[in-house]
Amino acid sequence: MENPLPIIPAKRYFTIGEVGDLCGVKPHVLRYWEQEFTQLRPMKRRGNRRYYQHHEVLMIRRIRDLLYDQGFTISGARNKMQELLEQGRVHPSSDEVFLSGVEVIEMSESMAQGLESIDVLNAADVSLNSWTQVRRELLSIRDLLAVKS
Repeated sequence: MENPLPIIPAKRYFTIGEVGDLCGVKPHVLRYWEQEFTQLRPMKRRGNRRYYQHHEVLMIRRIRDLLYDQGFTISGARNKMQELLEQGRVHPSSDEVFLSGVEVIEMSESMAQGLESIDVLNAADVSLNSWTQVRRELLSIRDLLAVKS
């Protein structure tokens, strides 16, 4: 059985080396994928250094899964990513929260700012029980929203 990918830490930006470690691919592969997948556009700063956001790390994991685990070609994976984008299952420019067994919950800009202001995104000492409670609350909110839709 292959090693699972590490959990993505709660931080705003990731360097190309960090993304490579989180996604199990080398930095030169990430640079190549930027050319092949137009949805993948990391921010570039001084010295052309790339900084990836959380949603881009998730997108890279999807691309990796399509190419390495499901056996898609680059062209096939590109088409599949475009198809997912059109279906609304990939949001290349939004902040997303992924929990195991839970579909995507999009965060509005104001929600993300509110979380940052109380230091939830950067808290390193949050216990597993706290995250379990947050997950339960998010699941109940999702269920309430599904009933009203």
